[in-house]
Amino acid sequence: MYRPKAFVVDDPQLLRDFIRRRSFATIAAVIDGAAALAYAPVLLHVDEHRDIFRFHLAKSNPVASVADGEQLTFSFLGPDTYVSPDWYASKGFVPTWNYAAIEGRGAVRRLSDDATHRLLVDLSAMHEGRLAPKAPWTMDKTPPEKVKAMLQAIVGFEVAITSLQGKFKLSQDKKPEDVAGVIAALEAQSDGRARHIAAVMRRWNPKR
Repeated sequence: MYRPKAFVVDDPQLLRDFIRRRSFATIAAVIDGAAALAYAPVLLHVDEHRDIFRFHLAKSNPVASVADGEQLTFSFLGPDTYVSPDWYASKGFVPTWNYAAIEGRGAVRRLSDDATHRLLVDLSAMHEGRLAPKAPWTMDKTPPEKVKAMLQAIVGFEVAITSLQGKFKLSQDKKPEDVAGVIAALEAQSDGRARHIAAVMRRWNPKR
Protein backbone atom coordinates (compact mmCIF):
# COMPACT_ATOMS: atom_id res chain seq x y z
CA MET A 1 0.00 0.00 0.00
CA TYR A 2 1.03 3.62 -0.44
CA ARG A 3 2.85 4.67 2.76
CA PRO A 4 4.26 8.18 3.09
CA LYS A 5 7.15 8.16 5.56
CA ALA A 6 5.24 9.96 8.32
CA PHE A 7 2.62 7.19 8.46
CA VAL A 8 4.82 4.07 8.27
CA VAL A 9 4.46 1.51 11.07
CA ASP A 10 6.65 -1.60 10.84
CA ASP A 11 7.10 -2.74 14.45
CA PRO A 12 6.23 -6.48 14.28
CA GLN A 13 4.77 -6.74 17.77
CA LEU A 14 2.66 -3.62 17.30
CA LEU A 15 1.28 -4.99 14.03
CA ARG A 16 0.54 -8.37 15.62
CA ASP A 17 -1.30 -6.75 18.54
CA PHE A 18 -3.37 -4.70 16.08
CA ILE A 19 -4.34 -7.80 14.09
CA ARG A 20 -5.29 -9.75 17.19
CA ARG A 21 -7.59 -6.90 18.28
CA ARG A 22 -9.11 -6.30 14.84
CA SER A 23 -8.91 -9.74 13.29
CA PHE A 24 -11.66 -9.45 10.65
CA ALA A 25 -9.86 -9.24 7.30
CA THR A 26 -10.56 -8.46 3.68
CA ILE A 27 -8.79 -11.21 1.74
CA ALA A 28 -7.80 -10.61 -1.88
CA ALA A 29 -6.85 -13.15 -4.55
CA VAL A 30 -6.40 -13.00 -8.30
CA ILE A 31 -8.77 -15.42 -10.04
CA ASP A 32 -8.98 -15.62 -13.83
CA GLY A 33 -7.08 -12.35 -14.09
CA ALA A 34 -9.43 -10.36 -11.84
CA ALA A 35 -9.35 -9.41 -8.18
CA ALA A 36 -11.65 -11.47 -5.95
CA LEU A 37 -12.40 -10.50 -2.35
CA ALA A 38 -13.49 -12.49 0.67
CA TYR A 39 -14.12 -11.52 4.30
CA ALA A 40 -13.23 -13.65 7.31
CA PRO A 41 -11.88 -13.57 10.86
CA VAL A 42 -8.20 -14.50 10.93
CA LEU A 43 -6.19 -16.20 13.66
CA LEU A 44 -2.56 -15.14 14.00
CA HIS A 45 0.22 -17.10 15.62
CA VAL A 46 4.00 -16.79 15.40
CA ASP A 47 5.95 -19.90 14.39
CA GLU A 48 9.75 -19.63 14.43
CA HIS A 49 9.50 -15.85 14.01
CA ARG A 50 7.10 -16.22 11.06
CA ASP A 51 3.59 -14.81 11.18
CA ILE A 52 1.02 -17.46 10.32
CA PHE A 53 -2.60 -16.62 9.45
CA ARG A 54 -5.36 -19.23 9.63
CA PHE A 55 -8.90 -18.73 8.39
CA HIS A 56 -11.76 -20.56 6.68
CA LEU A 57 -14.19 -19.84 3.86
CA ALA A 58 -17.28 -21.48 2.45
CA LYS A 59 -16.35 -23.93 -0.31
CA SER A 60 -18.66 -22.02 -2.67
CA ASN A 61 -16.72 -18.79 -2.13
CA PRO A 62 -14.66 -18.08 -5.30
CA VAL A 63 -11.58 -17.25 -3.19
CA ALA A 64 -11.76 -20.76 -1.70
CA SER A 65 -10.73 -22.12 -5.11
CA VAL A 66 -7.14 -20.89 -4.72
CA ALA A 67 -4.52 -23.61 -5.00
CA ASP A 68 -1.64 -24.24 -2.63
CA GLY A 69 1.17 -21.79 -3.25
CA GLU A 70 -0.98 -18.98 -4.64
CA GLN A 71 -0.57 -15.53 -3.12
CA LEU A 72 -3.22 -13.92 -0.92
CA THR A 73 -3.30 -10.36 0.40
CA PHE A 74 -4.95 -9.46 3.71
CA SER A 75 -6.21 -6.03 4.74
CA PHE A 76 -7.05 -5.24 8.37
CA LEU A 77 -8.74 -1.88 8.92
CA GLY A 78 -8.76 -0.11 12.24
CA PRO A 79 -10.79 2.93 13.23
CA ASP A 80 -11.28 5.70 10.68
CA THR A 81 -12.92 9.11 10.51
CA TYR A 82 -13.32 12.29 8.46
CA VAL A 83 -11.13 15.28 9.40
CA SER A 84 -12.43 18.80 8.65
CA PRO A 85 -9.97 21.58 7.70
CA ASP A 86 -11.82 23.82 10.18
CA TRP A 87 -10.26 21.87 13.03
CA TYR A 88 -6.67 22.87 12.21
CA ALA A 89 -5.12 25.96 13.76
CA SER A 90 -3.32 26.54 10.45
CA LYS A 91 -5.17 27.64 7.32
CA GLY A 92 -5.10 26.37 3.75
CA PHE A 93 -5.68 22.66 4.31
CA VAL A 94 -8.31 20.49 2.63
CA PRO A 95 -10.52 17.70 4.06
CA THR A 96 -8.85 14.36 4.72
CA TRP A 97 -9.44 11.01 6.40
CA ASN A 98 -7.53 9.57 9.35
CA TYR A 99 -7.27 5.81 9.71
CA ALA A 100 -5.12 2.83 10.65
CA ALA A 101 -4.57 -0.18 8.38
CA ILE A 102 -2.33 -3.22 8.02
CA GLU A 103 -1.64 -5.33 4.94
CA GLY A 104 -0.12 -8.82 4.89
CA ARG A 105 0.79 -11.12 2.01
CA GLY A 106 1.86 -14.74 1.65
CA ALA A 107 1.38 -18.11 -0.04
CA VAL A 108 -1.68 -20.15 0.91
CA ARG A 109 -1.86 -23.80 1.99
CA ARG A 110 -5.09 -25.76 2.41
CA LEU A 111 -5.72 -27.39 5.78
CA SER A 112 -6.86 -30.93 6.43
CA ASP A 113 -10.29 -31.55 8.00
CA ASP A 114 -8.64 -32.16 11.38
CA ALA A 115 -6.62 -28.95 11.14
CA THR A 116 -9.72 -27.02 10.05
CA HIS A 117 -11.62 -28.39 13.04
CA ARG A 118 -8.76 -27.23 15.27
CA LEU A 119 -8.98 -23.80 13.64
CA LEU A 120 -12.70 -23.56 14.47
CA VAL A 121 -12.03 -24.55 18.08
CA ASP A 122 -9.22 -22.01 18.41
CA LEU A 123 -11.20 -19.25 16.70
CA SER A 124 -14.26 -19.62 18.91
CA ALA A 125 -12.09 -19.93 22.03
CA MET A 126 -10.33 -16.65 21.29
CA HIS A 127 -13.51 -14.66 20.76
CA GLU A 128 -15.49 -16.36 23.53
CA GLY A 129 -12.65 -15.51 25.90
CA ARG A 130 -13.29 -11.83 25.25
CA LEU A 131 -16.85 -12.19 26.54
CA ALA A 132 -15.88 -13.06 30.11
CA PRO A 133 -17.44 -13.42 32.64
CA LYS A 134 -19.83 -15.22 30.29
CA ALA A 135 -19.22 -18.97 30.34
CA PRO A 136 -17.54 -19.73 26.99
CA TRP A 137 -19.33 -21.56 24.22
CA THR A 138 -17.32 -24.57 23.02
CA MET A 139 -17.50 -26.79 19.95
CA ASP A 140 -18.49 -29.83 22.00
CA LYS A 141 -21.89 -28.18 22.50
CA THR A 142 -22.63 -28.77 18.82
CA PRO A 143 -23.89 -32.24 17.76
CA PRO A 144 -21.11 -34.21 15.99
CA GLU A 145 -23.21 -34.64 12.86
CA LYS A 146 -23.58 -30.86 12.54
CA VAL A 147 -19.85 -30.35 12.99
CA LYS A 148 -19.19 -32.96 10.29
CA ALA A 149 -21.63 -31.26 7.92
CA MET A 150 -20.04 -27.87 8.58
CA LEU A 151 -16.55 -29.19 7.86
CA GLN A 152 -17.79 -30.53 4.54
CA ALA A 153 -19.07 -27.07 3.61
CA ILE A 154 -15.93 -25.04 4.39
CA VAL A 155 -12.23 -24.96 3.54
CA GLY A 156 -9.52 -24.08 6.06
CA PHE A 157 -6.36 -22.26 5.03
CA GLU A 158 -2.96 -21.36 6.44
CA VAL A 159 -0.77 -18.58 5.09
CA ALA A 160 2.88 -17.99 6.02
CA ILE A 161 3.16 -14.21 5.84
CA THR A 162 6.16 -12.87 3.91
CA SER A 163 5.20 -9.18 4.01
CA LEU A 164 3.45 -7.28 6.80
CA GLN A 165 3.09 -3.49 6.67
CA GLY A 166 1.23 -0.92 8.71
CA LYS A 167 0.00 2.56 7.86
CA PHE A 168 -1.32 4.79 10.65
CA LYS A 169 -2.45 8.07 9.10
CA LEU A 170 -3.06 10.12 12.25
CA SER A 171 -2.01 13.69 11.35
CA GLN A 172 1.67 13.00 12.08
CA ASP A 173 2.57 15.34 9.21
CA LYS A 174 0.83 18.30 10.85
CA LYS A 175 2.02 20.90 13.38
CA PRO A 176 1.41 20.20 17.09
CA GLU A 177 -1.30 22.86 17.29
CA ASP A 178 -3.07 21.36 14.27
CA VAL A 179 -2.93 17.88 15.78
CA ALA A 180 -4.32 19.22 19.05
CA GLY A 181 -7.18 20.89 17.19
CA VAL A 182 -8.14 17.67 15.41
CA ILE A 183 -8.01 15.63 18.63
CA ALA A 184 -10.18 18.15 20.48
CA ALA A 185 -12.76 18.25 17.68
CA LEU A 186 -12.91 14.46 17.38
CA GLU A 187 -13.31 14.04 21.14
CA ALA A 188 -16.31 16.38 21.00
CA GLN A 189 -18.11 14.23 18.40
CA SER A 190 -20.97 11.90 19.28
CA ASP A 191 -19.63 9.36 16.77
CA GLY A 192 -17.78 6.59 18.59
CA ARG A 193 -15.41 6.11 15.65
CA ALA A 194 -14.29 9.73 15.88
CA ARG A 195 -13.59 9.45 19.59
CA HIS A 196 -11.74 6.19 18.99
CA ILE A 197 -9.46 7.85 16.43
CA ALA A 198 -8.83 10.69 18.88
CA ALA A 199 -7.71 8.17 21.50
CA VAL A 200 -5.44 6.45 18.99
CA MET A 201 -3.98 9.80 17.95
CA ARG A 202 -3.12 10.57 21.56
CA ARG A 203 -1.25 7.27 21.84
CA TRP A 204 0.57 7.33 18.51
CA ASN A 205 1.11 10.92 17.43
CA PRO A 206 4.53 12.17 18.58
CA LYS A 207 3.28 15.77 18.34
CA ARG A 208 0.27 15.41 20.66
